Formats: sequence, C-alpha cells, structure tokens
Amino acid sequence: MLIQPTLERLHAMRLGGMAEAFRQQLEDPQMADLAFADRFAMLVESQWLWKQSRALARRLALAKLKQKACLEDIDFRHARGLDKTRLLHLAHESLWVRDKRTILLVGPTGIGKTYLACALAHKACRDGYSALYARMPQLSRELRAARADNSLGRMLARLARVDALVVDDWLIDPLQELERRDFLEIFDDRHGQRATVLASQLPRQAWHERIGDPTKADSILDRLLHGAQVFELRGESLRKAQARAQQPAEQGGGS
Repeated sequence: MLIQPTLERLHAMRLGGMAEAFRQQLEDPQMADLAFADRFAMLVESQWLWKQSRALARRLALAKLKQKACLEDIDFRHARGLDKTRLLHLAHESLWVRDKRTILLVGPTGIGKTYLACALAHKACRDGYSALYARMPQLSRELRAARADNSLGRMLARLARVDALVVDDWLIDPLQELERRDFLEIFDDRHGQRATVLASQLPRQAWHERIGDPTKADSILDRLLHGAQVFELRGESLRKAQARAQQPAEQGGGS
C-alpha cells in the first residue's frame, strides 16, 4: 500500500481530518471487519468534523472575546433579575442573530454583563455566525486611528459585515462629536441588518444626555431601542458573591 504518498496527498488537498482518520484506521485491526463504504463514510465524517472545528476556532479567534464564556455555564441562581427563559430562547440556535435583533444588558458593575455578552457571542460562533467583541473606549480609539490614516470607510464596512457585534462598557464616557457621527453610522448600518449586544452600567434613562447632541442622540437611540431585547440586571455584584463563597473553603484549607 502507498500509505505515505496517500497521506501526503490528503494533506496537500487540505484534508487533514481525513488524513488523521485514515492513519487511525490503519492502526486499528478491527477496521478490517468493516465494509469499504462504512470506512469511507467514517473518513468523510472525520473530515467534516475537522473542518467545522477549524472554522469555529477561526471565528472565535476573530471574535476577540474578553472572557471564555459559555452559555451552558451561566449562573442563573444568582439573584440579579436575569430572565432565564427569555435569554435561552434568544440564544437557541442564536435566534437573536438570525433575526438581527439588538440585546441590551444594563446593570451595575460586577453583575455579569460582560460574561453574558461573551456567552451570547460564543454561542453565535458555535452556530456558524461571525462575532466581534470590543469595549467602547477601545472601539473609539480604533475609529480615531482609522480616521487618521484614511481607513475609516474600510473599518465601518468591516463592522457592518459582522453578524454579532458586542460593544461593552457602552457610554462609559460621554461621546464626542466625531464619536457621535461614527456610532450613528455603525448602528444605522446594523439596524435591521445585523445583530448587536450593548452592555452598559448606565441606566437607559441617562443615555440621551450621555450621547450629547440631542438630534444625534435621538437618531442613535431610535436605532438601538426599537425592537431591542432589554435585560435590566440588579442586585449584588456577582464577583463579590463568588469571592465570599470561596472564603470558607480557603479558611478551612488552611486550618
């Protein structure tokens, strides 16, 4: 058998999953009892799973999620007013991305907004969608840099193509005039076309004043709030509760 040339050709054709599965079949004597069609089907399935895994890894790398968050690991026991049924409904097969919805996560610091946003984006990547996470100060800096080197149009076009955009720390600082223009264009491009998650410590009632210019504030908020799914979180900081829960174990371990 020309095993090594076959493996090399499979890799040359970018069929790495099939190549690895073929090698494993050769090492497993029980495979000789299977029909050719069954063994070939197993090779094809291995290649398919390998390709899907690599594609997911690429999407997650491009998403730049701040936290390794997973929908299945969300703590629904903590009393923070999180509507489990509604969140899981939106996350099922990333319905919110498919339907191009906006999700607003509003609440005090430490309540878990960033984790929830990253978990939703992670699930979107698993479901085959592209995602991108950015804190608002970081995104503002990147927009200014793009304006300075005349690449703003390309950056705005790239943001418009992302299936699920997460903007964390929304309105943590008041918007300047150029920021108002840029974010109006970003949200105008995305409204009804792509899905967006905003996480903010600031109550929605204060957003208009924080944006600044009344006309642009009206335009931005009209695009953000129309049809948005809002999760108003409240209660004790999740980080404080977790730290307190760990203290007895730490104290017991030292005695």
